[in-house]
Amino acid sequence: MNTPSFLKKPLALAVATLLLAAGGATTLLVHAQDSKTPAAAAPRPALTVTVTTPQRATVATAVAANGNIAAWQEAIVGAEANGMRLAEVLVNVGDVVRKGQVLARFDSAMASADLAQSRAAVAEAEAHLAEAAANAQRARDLQPSGALSAQQVAQLLTAERTAQARLEAVKAAQQVQQLRLQQAQVLAPDAGVISARSATVGAVVPAGTELFRLIRQGRLEWRGEVAATELAQIQRGQKVTLGATGAGAPVTGTVRQVAPTVDAATRNALVYVDLPDTGGRLKAGMFGRGEFATGSSTALTLPQTAVLLRDGFSYVFAVSADNRVAQLKVGTGRRSGDRIEILQGLDEKARVVVSGGGFLADGDTVRVVPAAPAAAAAAAAVKPTASK
Repeated sequence: MNTPSFLKKPLALAVATLLLAAGGATTLLVHAQDSKTPAAAAPRPALTVTVTTPQRATVATAVAANGNIAAWQEAIVGAEANGMRLAEVLVNVGDVVRKGQVLARFDSAMASADLAQSRAAVAEAEAHLAEAAANAQRARDLQPSGALSAQQVAQLLTAERTAQARLEAVKAAQQVQQLRLQQAQVLAPDAGVISARSATVGAVVPAGTELFRLIRQGRLEWRGEVAATELAQIQRGQKVTLGATGAGAPVTGTVRQVAPTVDAATRNALVYVDLPDTGGRLKAGMFGRGEFATGSSTALTLPQTAVLLRDGFSYVFAVSADNRVAQLKVGTGRRSGDRIEILQGLDEKARVVVSGGGFLADGDTVRVVPAAPAAAAAAAAVKPTASK
């Protein structure tokens, strides 16, 4: 159906008017939404944090090494007598003994009988010597008169010397039997602690069989493996702090000796460190990590809570002027108390999140608040040192 021409113009005007009205409404709506966008897009703080700046402080320098705790000297106590039966064992592992203390006893019945036989042989030899000495003296007295021939005199004098030699031989045999009887008792060669026992009652052991092991004087030492490049920093008498032994509080030892050679395979040398008596907290065979104190130097430090470990690397979160955080990879070094040395990757004037970095991501916005009074006092206790 065709629209009359006189109606086409008014209809077009009406459509145009409606389109203009719709466009104006749309424009007003867009402007209204645009006016609300800044408030809706304002980022919310991800975390409320306190910040700190790196401080220069005096940090002790040290050489770190790993090693094992061992006996200063370990004595092996063995059987001296041969073929004797072990009748009694008087000590066990862990017992503290004194020098000369009886550790075990062998059955000494056979040794006692042999000693009695030797004593009888000595008595017999003494009697023969007395008779031979009397005959020799008569021969000397009668020799000038010629009553005895020269051959008879020589025989009597020789019999005296033979009897004397015989007596000395049986006396020596008696001393052997006496020693054998003494060896029926196993004595401690030094004071110390029994570290091993292989003696068994009733066993018949040959001479030289190990019966006990003894840590002499109960002394222990730590044998640290130090790299050859750091060996020049180690001196006798130097103090060593030994920790991570599983025995509780750290222990302070003293360097006794530095090995004269370096292992060709590992390029490490052993350093022998005397350890104090800890009342049994330290045991031979324990592993320990030690630090040799070599002096001190100034360093840029942060609280350890500010340094976050991720994927094997150390990071901190630096706060910018607009309170956005940036994750920075840093190099760390020595530790002193609750602070850690920062070697690289951080400017001295940077503001760093003190704690809570584990809940942040790079680019997050934070709200910075002043440090608590206790934290502020702790930070003030770190005396800054002028950088060199």
